[in-house]
Amino acid sequence: MAIQPASAETTLKWAHVYEASEPYHTCAVAASDKLKAATEDRYSIEVFPASSLGKEVDINEGLGLGTVDIIYTGQLFAGRAYGPIAIGGAPFMFRDFDHWDKYRNSDLFKDLAQGYTDATGNHITSVTYYGERHVTSNKPIDKPEDMAGLKIRVPNAPLYMMFPKATGANPTPIAFAEVYLALQQGTVDAQENPLPTIQAKKFYEVQEHINLTGHITDALLTIVGGPAWNAMDAADQAALEKVLDETADCATGQIIQSEKDLVQWFKDQGVDVREVDRAPFREATMKLHNGEDATWDQATYDNLQAIE
Repeated sequence: MAIQPASAETTLKWAHVYEASEPYHTCAVAASDKLKAATEDRYSIEVFPASSLGKEVDINEGLGLGTVDIIYTGQLFAGRAYGPIAIGGAPFMFRDFDHWDKYRNSDLFKDLAQGYTDATGNHITSVTYYGERHVTSNKPIDKPEDMAGLKIRVPNAPLYMMFPKATGANPTPIAFAEVYLALQQGTVDAQENPLPTIQAKKFYEVQEHINLTGHITDALLTIVGGPAWNAMDAADQAALEKVLDETADCATGQIIQSEKDLVQWFKDQGVDVREVDRAPFREATMKLHNGEDATWDQATYDNLQAIE
């Protein structure tokens, strides 16, 4: 019988809901060899794309159970466990990309990440740019009034409903894996996601218009579950943190480039890509920022708005 060496390789399970073709996945797959090299083969990573280990709610729960070790998740899903961390996923919370970029590297973000760890035992290592979220629809949308009564699919987290509520639309939560079918069958009239996701999930095949509302500058958190993190020594934790940060940079760079290229690509597919004046949408939404759906306090909001 072969005797396993004491330092047998541990394979960390990394789960997410995105397609295998997307940068989130391809950059994560490349992380395994980096982690092996950095930990002298003590750790590797296996990545499970496209909801293969469960929907977003399931993989968040799996972190604490040890059924998954690393996940990508939206800030609003992490916000279910610790409300203030959701602030970065709220609509029109950031003035522009630069404001968002400074926030993710800020002391405020570090404090919020620590609050999440204190609440869950899980560890946020990195933030990956997910893109600006835009509304796709079967009728053109140029101003907030055009969204009145529109049945729009949103992810199943309350803050995603803030923008539809602000514009008089009817938010309808549907799991990510089921959105294409819901649009195709007319269960909903619209959905909202960044351009790379609209392409990867082929939503443009069942929606005539992409309206560039840019209502959320969105990001994914990379989170390591407490059981996996606590089983590692400090040097391996530092190695994993570094590799996951590099993975976030890898995907972020590709998403930024992809957003630039895709407007023309969609036009070439015959989709109507509409520039909209975002100011009225922003104005309508900001009134709700500290309302009943806010999961942060006024001080956190003021600190985020004050980041220059």
